[in-house]
Amino acid sequence: MYIDNAKDEIRIEGLEVYAYHGVYEEEKEEGQNFFINCTLYIDAAKPGKTDNLEDSTNYGEVCEYITKWNRKNRCDLLEAVAERLSRDLLLRYKLVTAVDLEIRKPEAPIKLPFGCVSVKVHREWHRAYVAIGSNMGDKNKFVNDALDILKKQKMINITKVSEMIITKPYGPVEQDDFVNGVMELETVLSPYELLDALHAVENSAGRKREIHWGPRTLDLDIIFYDKLVCDDENLTIPHVDMQNRDFVLKPLCELAPNFRHPVTGKTVREMLEELKER
Repeated sequence: MYIDNAKDEIRIEGLEVYAYHGVYEEEKEEGQNFFINCTLYIDAAKPGKTDNLEDSTNYGEVCEYITKWNRKNRCDLLEAVAERLSRDLLLRYKLVTAVDLEIRKPEAPIKLPFGCVSVKVHREWHRAYVAIGSNMGDKNKFVNDALDILKKQKMINITKVSEMIITKPYGPVEQDDFVNGVMELETVLSPYELLDALHAVENSAGRKREIHWGPRTLDLDIIFYDKLVCDDENLTIPHVDMQNRDFVLKPLCELAPNFRHPVTGKTVREMLEELKER
């Protein structure tokens, strides 16, 4: 569930849970008290108007779930507790767009005077646009199989898929025409985790990276990820050459014509019109 600017909050403070997280054997065997602070980001407008619990998130049920989760799962590190629990909360409670989760450990085995140690994380749903293409073998099957694989991944939710179009190859390499499209998805994965997931799907289709701009069984490229701007040796977002690719802009314009490029400020529709004029 991705909602821009969902700033309303449900706060749970000081939930006490007896659990068995810890590095040391005595922590795993004897257990100790943990205190959990949790902020759930929601859109409170609808339940505020209807006064209906079904339109909101039941914080009593959330408290029970957090308690049961900690009793069932055992982690060495507080970081692992916070990471896994926060994502499970996002996946379980569909009206929650983001989570602040703090795991407090007042009885940590520290042989010095201290009040408490804790780990706090913020996790949320993200919206991404991913281009998909194929120009080898059974192109439509490669594309459809990729969509099916991604639809089965619990941390990815495909919300829209554009019409697939036939396009001429881009670049200097002589090769067959492409089947191209764009998907809109929601995900709790980070950009690098999403990249790894897409590479795994490409690999399942036998993708070989031997010739730059060469033929491929399957190509999955992150075009946008929220309004993120990222440029390093492993990942560039927004896609560096999208403004020159009508096989990206045409299907993307079908899904999100008014989405603005976070660097240039131009909408997808504006970039497509400029490309047509060139």
